[in-house]
Amino acid sequence: MSEGNRPALVGNVAGLREIVGRWRAEAARVALVPTMGALHAGHISLIERARQEADRVIVSIFVNPTQFSPSEDFAKYPRTFSDDLQKLHTAQTDLCFAPDVTEMYPQGFATNVLVEGVAKADLEDHFRPTHFVGVATIVAKLLIQAQADIALFGEKDYQQLQVVRRMAIDLDIPTRIVGAPTLREPDGLAMSSRNVYLSPDERTHATALYRALREAASRIKAGDRIGDAMRAATETVVGAGFEIDYLEARHADTLARIADRDEGPIRLLAAARLGATRLIDNIAVQ
Repeated sequence: MSEGNRPALVGNVAGLREIVGRWRAEAARVALVPTMGALHAGHISLIERARQEADRVIVSIFVNPTQFSPSEDFAKYPRTFSDDLQKLHTAQTDLCFAPDVTEMYPQGFATNVLVEGVAKADLEDHFRPTHFVGVATIVAKLLIQAQADIALFGEKDYQQLQVVRRMAIDLDIPTRIVGAPTLREPDGLAMSSRNVYLSPDERTHATALYRALREAASRIKAGDRIGDAMRAATETVVGAGFEIDYLEARHADTLARIADRDEGPIRLLAAARLGATRLIDNIAVQ
């Protein structure tokens, strides 16, 4: 496969494994970046990190139906496959794995991966109760199919990252799970494929979510009580027109609720709706 032909495109597991097998015969180190397409600069930053850590980079594009609830946006989720392939070419991705639904969930498919612990933290799981079953199942399949040395996930979906880490450990999947920092727009908004749903006015107000998290983290670091800092953050977010699903301080590793800064490393996590768009974000208290 020549540099000029990047990325190669394959839509079935047999083809994926054939290519990975050739790389393995060359003693190449392989990285996987799982995505649902609609690629943006945040995804590209994961690919760039993967290229630093491995000799060959696979990007999967699969809009996974099992992680969407009936009330969510599976049908209208942005699909920009041609543009995505061009971005992968520019980013020097070696292989795009783009299976269809029947390849990933063939007739008779009857297995799901259920994660407890961090997947039952009363955060995303409270509002999307079937979400992490779909995530854990599809990621387990991708890790087994690609047999990569490392797989990279953005920290923006922080609970998801912790779920994937737990799943890989518990199932003895040898792929190392790497979390990469959230990439943000110049005004602080976390990059997301769903940002395209925001109206111009909503886009202006959307920055309040990150601003509130950053201010709360600063107050907690300075010694303020967690409860006081989070109440102030809630006022900021509501004042910008959001409807909050959650805005909480949690233990960064276990996602358990935390009331005092001495109880462990702290992660502030939020999900809130601005108009019809649901945004999530998080930051560490350092």
